Amino acid sequence: MLLKKGSTGEGVKKLQAKLGLKPDGSFGAVTETKVKEWQKANGLTADGVVGTISWNKLFSTTPPIATPANGLKVDNLKGLVPDTVIAQFPEVIAKFNITNILRLTHFLAQCSHESANFTAVSENLNYSANGLKKVFPKYFPEPLNQTYARKPDKIASRAYAGRMGNGDEASGDGYKFRGRGYIQLTGKLNYANFGKFIGEDTVSNSDLVASKYPLASAAFFFEVNKLWAICDKGANVEVITTLTKRINGGTNGLDDRISRFNKYYGHLK
Repeated sequence: MLLKKGSTGEGVKKLQAKLGLKPDGSFGAVTETKVKEWQKANGLTADGVVGTISWNKLFSTTPPIATPANGLKVDNLKGLVPDTVIAQFPEVIAKFNITNILRLTHFLAQCSHESANFTAVSENLNYSANGLKKVFPKYFPEPLNQTYARKPDKIASRAYAGRMGNGDEASGDGYKFRGRGYIQLTGKLNYANFGKFIGEDTVSNSDLVASKYPLASAAFFFEVNKLWAICDKGANVEVITTLTKRINGGTNGLDDRISRFNKYYGHLK
């Protein structure tokens, strides 16, 4: 499911009717604005794109919970992890060889922290001038920070230009391939590699990373960075700290990551 500006058809009609709009089946500016308003009110990324997460929440769809072939009791996480995330478990668990409780628990603890409990699927780049100086001092010295402030598309296009496979600032690649998914897949090259792995063109349709593959893209990050082997080392603070450093570059939010791990681990054992 992926509906956005320019989409047409019965799915758009159903969406419009649900939002109280005239169901003409054409996803235009009015529909986009209404979607953004609804997403913001419901704690979702207000990008105006209706993917699986927005659609399921809008229509209160509760996906069936399937037990993976390896016997992990994922249904025990119901109520702790959103149903839309649990619905992605069987495919992701199988595809990324998540073979034991340790791997699943470490993975979910890191994902839930990084995504504010699975609510953020796209990088928020709406920085103030002071924020740019703190986060991207190299790319936005005075007075550029003033010029670019509160312009997410321009901020990303400059900050991520010429690296991770992106073109120059004018190409807009930095914004098109900004961080998406529960662990922020970033950069054209990473999108291309993920697309090859998953079997879908996530370069031409970069929104798929947020709308369809937020969990799979995070698992891909674990895969390419060889984090599963770290997960296998145990259920202790040392392992959680090591993973956090590999993902975050430091120990930001470590206490919360530990808390989330313990909560999920207690339900999966």
